[in-house]
Amino acid sequence: MKKIGFLSFGHWTPSSQSQVRSASDALRQSIDLAVAAEQLGADGAYFRVHHYACQLASPFPLLAAVGAKTSRIEIGTAVIDMRYENPLYMAEDAGAADLIAGGRLQLGISRGSPEQVIDGWRHFGYQPAEGETDADMGRRHAQVFLDILRGEGFAEPNPTPMFPNPPGLLRIEPHSEGLRERIWWGAGSNATAVWAAQLGMNLQSSTLKDDENGQPFHVQQAEQIRAYRQAWKEAGHAREPRVSVSRSIFAIVDERDRLYFGGGGEQNDQIGYIDASTRAIFGRSYAAEPDVLIKQLAGDEAIREADTLLLTIPNQLGVDYNAHLIEAILTHVAPGLGWR
Repeated sequence: MKKIGFLSFGHWTPSSQSQVRSASDALRQSIDLAVAAEQLGADGAYFRVHHYACQLASPFPLLAAVGAKTSRIEIGTAVIDMRYENPLYMAEDAGAADLIAGGRLQLGISRGSPEQVIDGWRHFGYQPAEGETDADMGRRHAQVFLDILRGEGFAEPNPTPMFPNPPGLLRIEPHSEGLRERIWWGAGSNATAVWAAQLGMNLQSSTLKDDENGQPFHVQQAEQIRAYRQAWKEAGHAREPRVSVSRSIFAIVDERDRLYFGGGGEQNDQIGYIDASTRAIFGRSYAAEPDVLIKQLAGDEAIREADTLLLTIPNQLGVDYNAHLIEAILTHVAPGLGWR
């Protein structure tokens, strides 16, 4: 069995060719698609966070709304850039959203990737400490966030408060029990995957990572997952970790699919640079008839290693068509691979 969810970047554009022409459209359609995906039997509704762009950016109002409209599906992010976050304020928002959703949040966080604005986190009021990089700052924010989610008191109470305090040091409220174990780290390298395992975070590995040995993307990603699981074992955590991978997979089952994806997916991995010095490998996409997809995906080592698959979706094609894409994978592809 494998959990299957969707991952939306929530793009919008005023173009007449898009069904998502405003921020309002993107947010409302994200909620509608999560409801539809739950009805179809999907396991997760995940959303990307990008600042300064015509994409989803403020996750917690959306996660809370999805949580209020659904009852079973996991609700998550992939990922929140921790360079932009106040860990304590984020813990309040996350706790509230998780309580509204009945404990279904699966929060993916990360040190971030290149954004639309140079050092955009500075405009949010954050800057690295002396000797830190922005990536170090993101990881520091993440560690504070993880500590706060444990629910232990740390703040000295006012001796003359407006409302009576419980005894002892105070914690951030609302606290949602168990959320600490549902935090995922979006790792771009083997080293950060190992670091995430040591801290007891689940692992999210997307459609790109550092090119560390020249092997095909899915092979490198599988190696990353195995390194993560070994580090988890060595850390001695009591629970089993979870691992997700993201893929662009489109099953061609009707003429609409053939119109959009009939040319096939990218047949090969791509090499590029995510900043001036980091060589990255981008995984291929898949688009074919279900029987062909089943054969292709059976050879993807990283998908085999993961317990959760996130399907990246073309959200600007609208709710109905994206629900169709999800249903096609659940109905025509997943059973042939033993995922359902």
